[in-house]
Amino acid sequence: METSYTSNRPDLQRRGGRRYHPSFLPSPSRWQRIPLVAILFLFLGWMSLPAEILASRPDAQLAQPFPEIAPEEAGFCPERLDRLTGTLHDYADRQRLSGGVVLILRDGRAVLHEAFGKLDVESGAAMPHDALFRIASQTKAIISVAVMMLQEEGRLLITDPVGKHLPEFSETTVAEKMEDSGDWMAVPSSRPITIRDLLMHTAGIGYGYGPAAALWEEAGIQGWYLSDRDEPIREIVRRMAALPFDAHPGERFVYGYANDILGALIEEVSDMALDQFLQERLFDPLGMCDTWFFVPEDQASRLATVYSATEDLGIARAPDPGGSVGQGHYLAGPRTTFSGGAGLVSTAADYARFLQMMLNGGKLNGERILSPRTVKLMTVDHLYDITFRPGLGIGLGFDVVTDLGKRGIPGAVGDFGWGGAYHSTYWASPQDRLVFVFFTQLIPSRGSDIHGKLRTLLYQALTDP
Repeated sequence: METSYTSNRPDLQRRGGRRYHPSFLPSPSRWQRIPLVAILFLFLGWMSLPAEILASRPDAQLAQPFPEIAPEEAGFCPERLDRLTGTLHDYADRQRLSGGVVLILRDGRAVLHEAFGKLDVESGAAMPHDALFRIASQTKAIISVAVMMLQEEGRLLITDPVGKHLPEFSETTVAEKMEDSGDWMAVPSSRPITIRDLLMHTAGIGYGYGPAAALWEEAGIQGWYLSDRDEPIREIVRRMAALPFDAHPGERFVYGYANDILGALIEEVSDMALDQFLQERLFDPLGMCDTWFFVPEDQASRLATVYSATEDLGIARAPDPGGSVGQGHYLAGPRTTFSGGAGLVSTAADYARFLQMMLNGGKLNGERILSPRTVKLMTVDHLYDITFRPGLGIGLGFDVVTDLGKRGIPGAVGDFGWGGAYHSTYWASPQDRLVFVFFTQLIPSRGSDIHGKLRTLLYQALTDP
């Protein structure tokens, strides 16, 4: 069952399942002052919305769309941009991808918003622009922003030991390999894990497949996929703290449950359920009306089907529900575990709003989420001498381009981004004033080269200096 929340913000009211600002609530005196021609103009504007949106979302708040701009006015060559869209449609036609949505913003305006292929190949349903996608690890950036919001409110410091807020993390252990036998032994962590360690993935906490994998398996905590659990994230994290981790804090980059732990920390510090905190503090203010941990039943028809890459570079429908490879439990399931590491479902437009807020220095459409200096702190490299990938560093929730030559692919220093297990990807470029979001549903994605091609095809079309 979907949980419904009433915003604590006094400037928001609910009527018929929609959110309204009081200035948009009708009153007789206000209507009397509006000329008939203006009312007709508003009516015609509403009727001009895409039919797929009006039909699929009769009761949902429609987010304010991005203003559009012609490619040539935004510094793109239209003919060269056609190479990008042509490639996507070709991949769908050859069933290397089922379909997807790509959205490109320049200076906050939509240069391209393209839906291609099928929402569901077997039924032949076309991919709509407002399709819902499982975004997996793209959840991490959103959780990181929520943590930084709490720091700005003085409710935590990212230099705090995690144990200050989650007491079970006050003393943790590491599974150290013994050189002679190849076995391991649990030793105390060299220092307390900090919130910043979790944001940087340097806490030493993997996905349960390290030296102590047998203990993690016995505890029932392995792999990124948690949406099938009937256990609150706070309790999973509580059990996690008692298991040996893969490395000492600050020793190396270890990708794993860090953001799930941060999700539990947000609940503890805010005294709110994670889904409620995100809805009221982030999604509502940004107009992200299509982002949830679990899809509302009346929006099920918009959820894209998951496919898996085959050995011959084709696709096959993933099992239902399956687990990490499958349709998942985003529709039917316990709806209990809010996974801050990999649990959200969203649309390309919603995620672009989130990224544009970051690119704007923490603000979108008059709503201030973070200060510009906090955004700057999040989007610079924090790893120092810890090895990650050539030309890339790690910020607080994103990877960050540090050296274009060492990275060897198009972009700009300062670009920040990440991706998701279902083969989605995104980045934002302060230097190029650009947001790029690509959503599809392919897991595993072995043999797929679409990410590299999209980046190349985007930048070959960007022709301004």
